[in-house]
Amino acid sequence: MSTSDKARLFGNKFTTGADIMADGTEDHKGDVARLQSFIGAIAIADLVKSTMGPMGMDKILLSTTGKEMKVTNDGATILKSVVVDNPAANVLINMSKVQDEEVGDGTTSVTVLAGEFLREAEKLINAKIHPQTIIAGFRQATEVAKKRLIDMAMDNSKDTAKFRADLINIAKTTLSSKVVQHDREFFAELCVDAVLRLDGSTNLDQIQIVKKAGGTLHDSYLEQGFILDKKIGVGQPKRIENAKIMAVSYTHLTLPTKRIV
Repeated sequence: MSTSDKARLFGNKFTTGADIMADGTEDHKGDVARLQSFIGAIAIADLVKSTMGPMGMDKILLSTTGKEMKVTNDGATILKSVVVDNPAANVLINMSKVQDEEVGDGTTSVTVLAGEFLREAEKLINAKIHPQTIIAGFRQATEVAKKRLIDMAMDNSKDTAKFRADLINIAKTTLSSKVVQHDREFFAELCVDAVLRLDGSTNLDQIQIVKKAGGTLHDSYLEQGFILDKKIGVGQPKRIENAKIMAVSYTHLTLPTKRIV
């Protein structure tokens, strides 16, 4: 039934649909919606691009109340603090969160890389190329890039010295954009020694980090064994040699009970 038929039979009451959107809500479709998605996602990528690398700049994060301020160049921290209503921008923010949870590093890199892909995709869209064609091209390029990386890769796992040197170089690269960048040589050695003690395990929970206030960064050290962070009781000895230690591990403990009739 056409609009004119509705108006003739039922009056103007049913000629227009009910307005389900709140006041101030904008409805965008087609090219306008696509353009806004591009703009929002690319803006998020440009936001963290300037923090990349050892020459990256810090960002000042100010709360909406103006009472809390934070200075950081960590991409994950910046993106977690950003509040946006653009769906495409939220996709990039969620992607960086997944990267942080699964890998622990590279949040800025994946965001900037995705932003550059979208920047190039916008040019192809403007050239009237179908989005599915662009996606197929990106997937094909991914396979080519993966094959090239595999061909370029070197496996030094059999050579202990070279393998350790590779791990130290990776650690130094990761620490170059962190707060400890000036002491990355020291902390790279510390981290690699800790990881190598896992003997191939990927369970990083086995590495315990005990934080103590005071001292300098170079006072940090790697201890062989287990450190129990507890306070010494009043009147108790501070040092015991050749001590006997009982370690108890249990998942559920049931205490004996008496039944009263």
